[in-house]
Amino acid sequence: MAEQFRTAHDTMGEMQIPIDALWGASTQRAVENFPISGQPVPLEVVHAHAMLKWAAATANEVTGAVDAEVADAIRRAADEVIDGELDEHFPVDVFQTGSGTSTNMNVNEVVANRAKQLLGEELTSARVHPNDHVNASQSSNDTFPTSVHVAVARVANNDLLPALDHLAAALRAKESEWSDVVKSGRTHLMDATPVTLGQEFGGYARQIELGRQRVERSLASVYELALGGTAVGTGLNCPPGFVEQVIELIAQRTELPFREAEDHFEAQGARDAMVEVSGALKTVAVSLIKIANDVRWMASGPRTGLYEIQLPEIQPGSSIMPGKVNPVIPESVRQVAAQVIGNDAAVTVGGLSGELELNVMIPLMARNVIESETLLASVCRVFVDKCLDGTEATEQGPELVERSLMQVTALVPEIGYERSAGLAKKAHKTGQTLREVALEDGVAEQTLDRVLDYKRMTEGGVL
Repeated sequence: MAEQFRTAHDTMGEMQIPIDALWGASTQRAVENFPISGQPVPLEVVHAHAMLKWAAATANEVTGAVDAEVADAIRRAADEVIDGELDEHFPVDVFQTGSGTSTNMNVNEVVANRAKQLLGEELTSARVHPNDHVNASQSSNDTFPTSVHVAVARVANNDLLPALDHLAAALRAKESEWSDVVKSGRTHLMDATPVTLGQEFGGYARQIELGRQRVERSLASVYELALGGTAVGTGLNCPPGFVEQVIELIAQRTELPFREAEDHFEAQGARDAMVEVSGALKTVAVSLIKIANDVRWMASGPRTGLYEIQLPEIQPGSSIMPGKVNPVIPESVRQVAAQVIGNDAAVTVGGLSGELELNVMIPLMARNVIESETLLASVCRVFVDKCLDGTEATEQGPELVERSLMQVTALVPEIGYERSAGLAKKAHKTGQTLREVALEDGVAEQTLDRVLDYKRMTEGGVL
């Protein structure tokens, strides 16, 4: 057993570390203290934290806090973390210390130990210290929320916003393709005046476009970084020029407009930016539920439902009913949306849990926001690629619009509301068409020819 472990120490004493692990004693304590979920902190946060350490090494070299050779080794080690080469060395559970201190120390120790290796030193060497060198001029309390913001912004820009664009474009394509497919509108799930299938999908496209705008607007707050506040927001032990250079380097590397927080007490005591972006993600989820549910309704059938559209048949729908095909992709979309709404509830609780100079639910908030972003990004692409692109309009919509009685609405300017209502009720009772009962009631045929133009009804105005 002795050969499988090495001994490391921190200020609390010695710990036994797996022989191949690059982390140190502080990380090992966190691994043993938090056997909670089996879910480590999202790697997006770890990679962003390493990027901060990479930039900090340069700034600390400039200020003289770290010598050039050590700073270079830290940068090289951090680059390996950023590139995902050391992912297995970040085991700390997401449900840990609420400030993210355990993950900050995990990154500090892995970067320090890898830097020692790059310098040809033993892991027991003091040449690169996780606190004195990798963490120089910093605190967990300003670096971890900084890295969370960087990670959230990167996932949004690299994954979510392009996926929302992909979905909006697909919906706009269906708007154009189905611009002349007239069907019955429905309000309260009851027959209403005609619409086109294209108009409905144009409305869905606009929902997604507005959702994208909401996410993008919320990122303006996320681009503010807490770095520089150190322990409580005062900036103790942070030398002049350090913050500006670190944030500039991160902004250059990510090509995103990060900036220093205007008020470090707000930036560390509260996590309102995370609550805001989570709220925007929840709004997107609500839009997706509406869209996916409408698609399910319109595809229902094929014999006893609406069946106005035909979804691609991608897998059998039942283990007992042969030939049954279900709307599985819209169902997946709705489940993702439900998860995002649940995540937002936890983020809200996390946001209101900032006491005095520090919020202590940051890892939870990071996990939930990043999961919401990645789930939404993935399901938007699946919705397009495995469902919407292959969806076809059927003849059912145009056929049903002929049987609807709500076209009588277009007669109201001609014969009044009460007489029109009487015609609709008579047609429904007798099974006659609206035209037939209107002619019997003395409405001129020329008037009916002009007014009962279903496509024209979808264009507004008085017929």
